[in-house]
Amino acid sequence: MDTPNRQENSGALVAGVDGVHAGRKPSLDPLCRLLSSELERVNQLIVQRMQSPVALIPELAGHIVAGGGKRLRPMLTLGCARLCGYRGGRHIALAAAVEFIHTATLLHDDVVDASNLRRGRDTANAVWGNKPPILVGDFLFSRSFELMVADGSLRVLEILSRASSVIAEGEVLQLMTANDTRTSEAAYLAVIQAKTAELFAAASRIGAVMAERPQEEEEALDRFGRNLGIAFQLVDDMLDFSSHQSELGKSIGNDFRDGKVTLPVLVAFARGDKGERAFWRRTIEEQDQRAGDLQQAIHLVEQRGGIAETLSRARSYAATAIGALSIFRDGSERRALIDAAGFATERGF
Repeated sequence: MDTPNRQENSGALVAGVDGVHAGRKPSLDPLCRLLSSELERVNQLIVQRMQSPVALIPELAGHIVAGGGKRLRPMLTLGCARLCGYRGGRHIALAAAVEFIHTATLLHDDVVDASNLRRGRDTANAVWGNKPPILVGDFLFSRSFELMVADGSLRVLEILSRASSVIAEGEVLQLMTANDTRTSEAAYLAVIQAKTAELFAAASRIGAVMAERPQEEEEALDRFGRNLGIAFQLVDDMLDFSSHQSELGKSIGNDFRDGKVTLPVLVAFARGDKGERAFWRRTIEEQDQRAGDLQQAIHLVEQRGGIAETLSRARSYAATAIGALSIFRDGSERRALIDAAGFATERGF
């Protein structure tokens, strides 16, 4: 691919991370418009492959699939395949496989976290109890592997199967760091690298594999997806303590109530005084949460710079993601993926 304007392009694109992107805020809309017909085919395949003679399976799977979500991970597969010049049809099934992996992990996550709401709707475990979502999640994992095997590429199977195992490791690692204010930033980053960034990276990388592009482009898309995934999760963790989100009527405080130790908490704890650290130990470690504690947590995170620091880190990762795309020729696909990276850090504002 041509690279003469790499430095110029990279510098211009990083501006989008700060919301200065052609005079407007970054958005997923360009990527959605570019991929609209392919996304429709992916959604049709997802619905088709959710079917089962066991009635509870499509009912429960349909509940979470219909619950919204941006389909960002399958869009990365579709968009990166097009970026690499792929013009076949394999990316539809593989994008569906990526979404099945993601949906299965959501079902399992909600059970582990005892969550009752996701995107403002009752979680599957809140409706059906814990056992059915675990088993339906296993069904969706199996469906994803059926799609991978049907694709026939051992390289794709290697990438996506490894992502599945790393995600599971991340879930276990998160259990080990939960309710522990002694958690290091390195341990926290290891969790989000595994739980979130690994699938972003795999979803992006297989675009180059399908197009049979050079190793350099595979690795560039891996860096793009991985750094985008970290940025995306950092912002998610930040928004859980955002008073602005509360003003918008969006659910906040779920991580706090679950005792998850995220970067905003780590920053507030490290910069807090003795009394503030005692507050975090009581609410996070001992899970002794009282009326007004969430508001106090939000106040401390904001006061100690947890929001600003987390957003700054997220923007840095997003800039790295954007820079990874500089080896690719400029065009609608690359610009849409750049917008998606900018959106990851500017959503919710």
